[in-house]
Amino acid sequence: MERFSFRPLAAAACSALALTAPFSATAQSLPAPGQSENGWRHAIAAYMFAPVRTKGTSTINGNSVPIDLDLGDVLDLLDFAAAGRYEAWNNDFGLIFDANYVAIEADGNLPGPAGAAFDVTVRQKWLALLGAYRIANGTYGDNSRRYAVDLQGGVRYNNLKQEVNIGPAPTAGGDEGWWEPVVGARGMWRLNDKWTTIASVDVGGFGAGGNDLQVGANVGFDYQPWDNTAITFGYRYYSMDYSTTLSGGAFAYDTTQHGPYVGVKFFF
Repeated sequence: MERFSFRPLAAAACSALALTAPFSATAQSLPAPGQSENGWRHAIAAYMFAPVRTKGTSTINGNSVPIDLDLGDVLDLLDFAAAGRYEAWNNDFGLIFDANYVAIEADGNLPGPAGAAFDVTVRQKWLALLGAYRIANGTYGDNSRRYAVDLQGGVRYNNLKQEVNIGPAPTAGGDEGWWEPVVGARGMWRLNDKWTTIASVDVGGFGAGGNDLQVGANVGFDYQPWDNTAITFGYRYYSMDYSTTLSGGAFAYDTTQHGPYVGVKFFF
């Protein structure tokens, strides 16, 4: 496979896996302005992460492809992406459900007299269920602005597909799924009635299923111009180091990414 000139195309497809990545900045343990703290409070968020730079390697059937791409390269190959997060809190205790899906597909013909048809399919999806506990909840400054810090932990089902088809040749790559632990921490500081600062980190994998480490770190803001609705945005770092061995050889995805994220939250 490594001798074909379509390898940069395959690399670009693989780099788009983390356009939607799980991260704990999207909902909150600190009630939104106007949200009651009596009984259960809920938040639903939809979001997108746009990596401005992706670096690393993708390995299929033992052949490693270097990746060094910008956001335009990734968006050219994006087929479909969706990500959402739901949080339910009662006092200091919370439950979190996170769901993500991103699919990349590219096809065409290889250059040269033969012009064999090729098809590249890349997909990542995950579902996570976390418990959370608010370990700090108080006020700061002369205006007694609210702040909160929470810890999270649970399990995530992760699925990674990287496949390349060239003419009548057998499919190269694989479709692997595994369960892994994930932990996180988040801090939130209310700036005024409309603005809130958020910083968070989440870490998963720890060698489970071949995922050595998956890390996300975020710094951003919530802006709430309407009752029960906020815009969330900021900057994110994301990395994944996954590897296993299939019948065709090594199968791996090892990249780092960084770029802005944006989303919308609904509170009830």
